[in-house]
Amino acid sequence: MTITADDVRALALSLPDTAEKLAWGRPTFSVAGKIFAALGDDDETRGVKCPVEARAELIASEPRKFFVRAGHDDTYAWLRVRLAALDDVAELTAVLADAWRQAAPRRLLAAHPELSPPPTDR
Repeated sequence: MTITADDVRALALSLPDTAEKLAWGRPTFSVAGKIFAALGDDDETRGVKCPVEARAELIASEPRKFFVRAGHDDTYAWLRVRLAALDDVAELTAVLADAWRQAAPRRLLAAHPELSPPPTDR
């Protein structure tokens, strides 16, 4: 299955209080005015909000899926995702929901416990 920009758009807009607007000439998706995802320049990649401290582990564990654009993303809480490398729409949904949680205000997080992160095995 090929994941498309239309899949990204549909899934992002299905998240609570999400809006789409053009920024930097590209479609972006925001919650409460904060961008959490954007389509890439080539529609084959997209950017998502991701804590800087979590990026290295994601990139090291799955470099064909995740990367940063050197010189651009270095200091921002942002991660790039190659759409064709994702396993399926469920993985895209999980990545988008995680990015949404990074930007959503507490009131929305509290109102949507179904979007809470899965429990971790610690």
